[in-house]
Amino acid sequence: MDIAQPPQFPTTGTASTTGTAGPTGSATARLGALAGTVLGEPFKAATWKRVVYLIIALPLGLLCVPLALFGGPAGRLQRSLARRLLGLEIGEPERTGPLALAHAVLSTPLNLIATALTGYGLFLVPLNLGYPLRPDAHPESAWGGPTLAGAWAVHAVGALAFLLAVLWIGRGLTALQGRLVTRFLDGRRLGLVKVTGLALLTAVVGCALAVPVIHQL
Repeated sequence: MDIAQPPQFPTTGTASTTGTAGPTGSATARLGALAGTVLGEPFKAATWKRVVYLIIALPLGLLCVPLALFGGPAGRLQRSLARRLLGLEIGEPERTGPLALAHAVLSTPLNLIATALTGYGLFLVPLNLGYPLRPDAHPESAWGGPTLAGAWAVHAVGALAFLLAVLWIGRGLTALQGRLVTRFLDGRRLGLVKVTGLALLTAVVGCALAVPVIHQL
């Protein structure tokens, strides 16, 4: 006589675990990679080359205005700087003519915003790291207070945030500055109007954002 077997029901615990483990692990890996990319920016040589470019692009651009007016090597200087500090591959035309002057003039507003933002942001980093040494340090009324250790810790985290923000914003600014160089000075003359409009719009937005900061100084 056959004995009836109890019905078998599928278990759901294993299926749900197996179905979600892959996507969860993949998302964690992506977040880890993103955090590594963001936090690792200060440890790259290319990052600090971009910082140098952000700082000296303005004075060099202003110097290139009279150089271009009197037939000097304005275009060659700008291309050489972009190659060395931004790693751009730029052609070497025989002459750039009035485009060298146009580049020197039209890049000035963007260079001004880039230099000011970089200088101010980097100034805030040691200012916050050295919070206990500041004559205006009052931990009892500061963020992280009332203890000095708590206020210092909050300001140190702020310094790291300022550093990362400056470096990543600077990365975008140098990309735009590099596009100005390649469009105006490599001889191809492609997309001049578009990249010029984008550069001027960025400068206008930067000026608008700088107004409340200046009022607080």
